[in-house]
Order: sequence, then structure tokens, then C-alpha cells
Amino acid sequence: MKKTKLLILGIGNILWADEGFGVRCVEAMNAAYQFGDDVTVLDGGTQGLYLLPFLEEARYLIVFDAVDYGKAPGEMVVAKDGEVPRFMGVKKMSLHQTGFQEVIACASLGGKLPESMMLIGVQPEQLDDFGGSLRDIVKQQIPRALEVALLQLRQWGFTYSKRDFHDVDKHQHVLQMDEYEAGRPSAELACRYGDERFMSGQA
Repeated sequence: MKKTKLLILGIGNILWADEGFGVRCVEAMNAAYQFGDDVTVLDGGTQGLYLLPFLEEARYLIVFDAVDYGKAPGEMVVAKDGEVPRFMGVKKMSLHQTGFQEVIACASLGGKLPESMMLIGVQPEQLDDFGGSLRDIVKQQIPRALEVALLQLRQWGFTYSKRDFHDVDKHQHVLQMDEYEAGRPSAELACRYGDERFMSGQA
């Protein structure tokens, strides 16, 4: 019997603009909703094969990610079950994407792939912006992405409730989207000197 009935996973890198879409989705979901003990909401970051044990324990899987489908920026694509590996492999956009394809393949080879999966992906507008946040057209898709995930969650028979307050990890607050964006220098300064939060010194 798998311990985690449902794994809600966000993957990506918040340091590379729209690459952070998946992580921002699980951040928003965890802040707004609470789930039972049979649901795990996980920021998978760029962990790649380190995510394999979580995947192997899950009966159901929902993944949020930025995926280059070659579509218009901000366009969302929802893939299910056998379509998930195909859509994630449409174009290798980053190391984390390749890594998660390997996670799915390894779980499948071991006969431990979740029995049902959903990928909620969005077409990025920009990636090569170190220290940048989500572009508006991508950020605007977060509420819709959560709606799609919550609908699927209900169809699988899981329940949830709204939090009375937004839950923010006290150790991770500086990485929360609002605070992260507020601390960024202007685009002009960022391009000329970089973001001091991530650079050791000015160029």
C-alpha cells in the first residue's frame, strides 16, 4: 500500500523567470488550502532523481511545471497519464525537466509509477533572466492552474479546505513571490550589475 495517496508537485527554478511557475503554483496552493494526511504538497525545485522516492510512494500525481510546447506565452496545456512523459519531453528546456523525465522512467521501470497522473504546464515567455520573477502573462495562469488541480483532486475523491490565513514558512519567507519580487532591483540595474541577492559583487 502506498503511503502517500496524492502527491502535488511543483518543479522548476525560481531564479530563472518563468522557470519558477511550478514552484509558485505549489507555494500558492499550500498557502491557500489545507489537505489531509494522505496528500503531500511538495516544492520539488530542481531535485531530479531525488524526487523518485516521493513519486514511488504516490498513488496519484499532479505536477505543475513550465514546459516549452512551442505555443503562445502563457498558454496552458493539461496532460494526463501516458501523455505526461510525452509532453514533458517535447523540448528539453532545462536540467530539471530532463531530470523529471528520468524520474518518471525509473518509477515506470520499477513498476511503481502512480496509477494516474496530471501535468499542468504553461508556456514560458522568458527564461534567461537570472534573478527575475514570473512574467505577468505566466503569473496570471496560477489561479487557473490551481482550479484545474483542485477539480482533478475532487474527482479523485480527495477533500480540502481553505486556510483561515495564508501559511508561510518562516524560514522561506524571503523566497515567497511577493517578498522576492519586492526585493529585486530595477530591470536596468539588474541587467547592468545583477541582483545583489545572488551575485557576489558588481560587474
